[in-house]
Amino acid sequence: MILADNQSVFRTGAARILAVEEDCRIVGQCDDLSRLIKAVSCFPNSVILFAASLRPEVGALVRLARENGSTTIAILENDERQQDYIREGLRGIVHRNIPNQELLRCVRTVGRGDPYIQKCSVESAGKFESDIVAERVRERLTPKELKIVGLILKGYKNRDIAEELHNSEQVIKNYLRSIFDKTGVSDRLELALFAMHHKILGSPALRTNDEQAATAELQAVN
Repeated sequence: MILADNQSVFRTGAARILAVEEDCRIVGQCDDLSRLIKAVSCFPNSVILFAASLRPEVGALVRLARENGSTTIAILENDERQQDYIREGLRGIVHRNIPNQELLRCVRTVGRGDPYIQKCSVESAGKFESDIVAERVRERLTPKELKIVGLILKGYKNRDIAEELHNSEQVIKNYLRSIFDKTGVSDRLELALFAMHHKILGSPALRTNDEQAATAELQAVN
């Protein structure tokens, strides 16, 4: 398998899931398009799991893969339309919110030469299922860091968080830098949107209030 994604959290999480399977062997990991193209040429007869966020010319990538005996699976963002990619001849199409076991099922199905498209329905969208990114981030963040993420989702400022956790503002800033590094985001608003998008805290009941808080913060910034 070749994994290609510019989001290291997802790429690392997917690699961790696939690497322990006896019928999967990861031969390449790429974080940009040029490395992906090189890997496709160097490792024939592979299943290529690539992120659409790399912005490849999808038709050309599919043709190159076929010339090398490989098959392709595209990872779409959760709000991207599958129809825009189906016509390109991909064997598999999934979204970033794909549960771990479904990712394995997709890889094995495509590896056998059959197509696999993740089902996206209103019913499944409303059902809480942990995705790869959520699980990976929860593993990397400490309990205190997760609590800080939760407070940010509630609209707390650094001073409020410091008072709640009985720390200084500087300590909270240090924690935030660590959280930013572990999640790959650059600021607190991006962190809030990231946490909501991937359901990092895992509680569907809280997401409506959290989303309102983050939206209010976004409006205040703008």
